[in-house]
Amino acid sequence: MSRPHWRLILNGKSAGNDALRDAVHALRERGVQLEVRVTWEDGDAERHVAEAIEHGVDTIIAAGGDGTLSEVAQTLAHRDEDAATLPSLGLVPLGTANDFASAAGIPDDPLQALALIEHAAARPVDLLDIDADGKHWWCANVASGGFGTEVTVETDEGLKKMLGGLAYLVTGISRLGRIDPIQARLQAPGFSWEGGFIALGIGNGRQAGGGQVLCPDALVDDGLLDITVIPDLSGEVGATFAALVKGGKQGALEQVATRMQAAWVQIDAPQPITLNLDGEPVQARRFRIACVPARIRMHLPADSALLAATRADAALQPG
Repeated sequence: MSRPHWRLILNGKSAGNDALRDAVHALRERGVQLEVRVTWEDGDAERHVAEAIEHGVDTIIAAGGDGTLSEVAQTLAHRDEDAATLPSLGLVPLGTANDFASAAGIPDDPLQALALIEHAAARPVDLLDIDADGKHWWCANVASGGFGTEVTVETDEGLKKMLGGLAYLVTGISRLGRIDPIQARLQAPGFSWEGGFIALGIGNGRQAGGGQVLCPDALVDDGLLDITVIPDLSGEVGATFAALVKGGKQGALEQVATRMQAAWVQIDAPQPITLNLDGEPVQARRFRIACVPARIRMHLPADSALLAATRADAALQPG
C-alpha cells in the first residue's frame, strides 16, 4: 500500500505559523508525503491545484480562513473532471474568520485538523454556483448580504441566547441607529419575496462574518440552499419584533425572518447590491445562485453538524 500523498496550500499571511510547521513535520514522520505550497497573489491557488493534480496528489489541504477554503474549492469545482476522480479536500483553519470550520466542527489546532484528514473518509459535499451579472463564482460556505456584509459587531452572549443566532443585528442597530434596507426581489422554485431587507444569507454552511449564524439549519450534502431574509425592522414587522422582544420571546429575530430551502434562487435589485462570497465582495444587480450537489469530496468529522447523516442520527435518538 502506497503512503498518502498530500499537498497543503497555505495562505501567505500564515506562512510563519509555527504550530502548522510542527504539525506538518509530525505527519511526515507518520509516513504522509506532505508538500507545502504558499499563495501570495491571485492565480496561485489555481496553479498549485493544477500542479497537485498533475503530480497525482490524493488530498489537497486548504490552510487559511474561509476565503482560502473557497478559493481552493473553486479551483477544484470548475475543472472538467468528476468529483470522484479529483483529489479530496481538507481544511486547516488559520484565518481570522473560520466560519465554515467552526460550524463543521473542524479543530483549530493544526495537528488535530491534519489528523482528522488522515482518519476521516472524504464525503461528497455541495458548492454554491453563482452568476453575478454574467460573471461566474463558486462559494463553499455562505453568500451574505445587507447589514452583515458591512458591519461586524460584538454581541453579548446573553442577548444571543435570548434572541437567537441573529442577535448581532439588534446590537448593531442599537449602536449605529437606523439601517437603510436594501431593495430586492428573490425568486426560487415555489417562492417569491420582494421588499427591503437588512440581512440576507444563502447558505451551504451556516454562519458568516465571524460567527453570524444566518442559516442555522444548513447542510453541506443535501443538494439545497438555505435562504434567510431579515426584512426591514419597521412598520408591522418592527412592531411584531418589538412585541416579541418585550415579551422575552426566545428567537425573536428568527420569528420575523423568512426562511426557505431551494435548489436555486435569483436575486434582482434596482440598484447594484453587494454579496459577500466567503470574504469576497461581489457587486451586481442580478445574482443567480444554484446548489451543485456533491461537487467535491471533503474530509469532515463523522459527527459534523453540517452533514445530513448527523441530523438523521440525532432524529433517531430517544427523547
